[in-house]
Amino acid sequence: MRKILFFSFLILVLPAGAFAAAPPADQPHWSLEVKGGWFYPDIDTWEANYGRDRTWHYAGSLAYKLFRQMEVGIEGGFIKDQGQGNGAISGMVTGRVTYEVFPLQAFVLFRGVFSEDQWLVPYAGGGWTRMYYREKIEAQSTIRGSADGYHGRAGLQLLLDNMDPRAAGNLYTDYGIFHTYLFFEAQYIRAMVSDLDGVSVNLGGTSYLAGLLFEF
Repeated sequence: MRKILFFSFLILVLPAGAFAAAPPADQPHWSLEVKGGWFYPDIDTWEANYGRDRTWHYAGSLAYKLFRQMEVGIEGGFIKDQGQGNGAISGMVTGRVTYEVFPLQAFVLFRGVFSEDQWLVPYAGGGWTRMYYREKIEAQSTIRGSADGYHGRAGLQLLLDNMDPRAAGNLYTDYGIFHTYLFFEAQYIRAMVSDLDGVSVNLGGTSYLAGLLFEF
């Protein structure tokens, strides 16, 4: 009788113990980012023509996690500035000029996350970039085009869940969001195009961005 009770106890306890030791079945499979910050162009004459050495860069991305530490995704961005002087692409002397760039990027990203409650998570990655550009010159024609290139990025993300556990729980219950992070990122883009004089110009540059990351 004691042996029967002993083995019955093992049958009941062992599966429960195994289940408790197993990693959680529910983990995020997607990452959504919204971010913005300063873009520092590689064009040497930028400050002379636009009045400062930087402009705004806004972007958003969506990525799928191949596994917890690695994901692939796409990102779209918007960069714009207005100034007086020479066009960045045309090189022509102008009056007022509006310069717009739309980076479209495909990337692979590695995140150094090893537990779901890890406060600080470093990450790095890079990939392919296509830069669509448009330069509107006052009283002249509009120049459009695109150039292919590459980019690299690295940053650090801060977990916000523990700052307000109740709000974090509501986000998961209502929207399926596992984690919310504040992050800071540096990104470099290189995409070469020739101006009207045949001189190569890098449409890219260096961006310093901050934003929110949602994992679901």
